[in-house]
Amino acid sequence: MELTIIISYYKALDNLKLILQSLNKQTFLNFEVILSEDDFNSETIDFISQNADKYKFPLLHLFQQEDNGFRKNEMLNRSILRSGSDKMVFIDGDCVPHTRFAEVYANYIRDGYIYEGRSVMLGEKITLWSKKNNSIRKLNLFPILFSGSERKKEGLYFPYFSLSLKKRGRGLLGRNWGVSKQALLDVNGFDMDYVYAGVGEDVDVEWRLRANGLRTKSMKNKAIVYHLYHPRGYFEDMVQANYKMMFGKQKENNVFCLNGISNLKNR
Repeated sequence: MELTIIISYYKALDNLKLILQSLNKQTFLNFEVILSEDDFNSETIDFISQNADKYKFPLLHLFQQEDNGFRKNEMLNRSILRSGSDKMVFIDGDCVPHTRFAEVYANYIRDGYIYEGRSVMLGEKITLWSKKNNSIRKLNLFPILFSGSERKKEGLYFPYFSLSLKKRGRGLLGRNWGVSKQALLDVNGFDMDYVYAGVGEDVDVEWRLRANGLRTKSMKNKAIVYHLYHPRGYFEDMVQANYKMMFGKQKENNVFCLNGISNLKNR
């Protein structure tokens, strides 16, 4: 496999069906998918076991033995350990990729860089239609233009040259980014001290990768995802607690995090 796409997932099977449907229509198919589920959900387990052979790519489902709070970073680390390629791409379980998503990342990812994609923020109406009809038909630029979506310009696919004046990315979003596997191993993967959403799985790993010498490249208008509408799932006090922890780690210069992927190798 040339590429591993890791989906961070938690109890949203209607979203997952759309994501897998889109991955099955990719222009490039030399990739594997790891469903990284921070939960134990029999509905998802049953769906994967009954449908995995319908997809054109290998699909591995990793899950917790119980729902024991936010352990997204642990599951991401377990997914990295199980991956079979040198190129890692991360999306969230509420983000449907553009049909050229895998092709773009496979062509771009090289050692020494973090690749930062962006997302169209779908409106409630088009999201509900897509889920109700189990269809990605409206997830393209023209229907989105006439929807209540935000950041619509992020949905313009233009791979030839950058449409942005900024040469580097605008910051890593956990819902859409890529990097080499070795780069993640070099910083000990994701820091499992983070037990709230909002910072640990993106801002923290980005600063450590950059502190270890990686540079960022924007994938704006190249690697596109459509973010399905939903109310915010975490609170500002959680985010601030994460930032406080991260600033302490930065002060101690914990580029190779102390509670990372190496802690799982002997489990």
